[in-house]
Amino acid sequence: MNTKQLVRVRDVMKPQFDTVDGLDTVAHALETMAHVDTKTLIVRKRHAEDAIGMVVVSDISRQVLANDRAPDRVNIYEIMSKPALSVDPEMDIRHCARLFARFDLTRAPVVQDGEVVGIVSLTDMVVKGMMPYL
Repeated sequence: MNTKQLVRVRDVMKPQFDTVDGLDTVAHALETMAHVDTKTLIVRKRHAEDAIGMVVVSDISRQVLANDRAPDRVNIYEIMSKPALSVDPEMDIRHCARLFARFDLTRAPVVQDGEVVGIVSLTDMVVKGMMPYL
């Protein structure tokens, strides 16, 4: 019998996150990231039926810095991931880790009833989530 505790995404996710608008510039996003010391920003939906977007530091590095583009002249919608692959807060972190591996992800929004309730990363799953398995 397996006596290990089931760890769910909700147990390890970060419930605090910051958002940007798709029309914001990369310069604005960088200011937000520096102020809150984060690597991920959720892009706000334009309307109820819109998909969730996400922009991460690696998007900025690959699509702005590496291409010598001016951060104050590039809008978030040009570089964001949308729709962002999201996970349910009730998902087992082992399944979430497999999903991340399959799609080469490092983080994803956690969505419940169509709304973002947090962000989960590989680091969260490994550092916070594996302790009950030890």
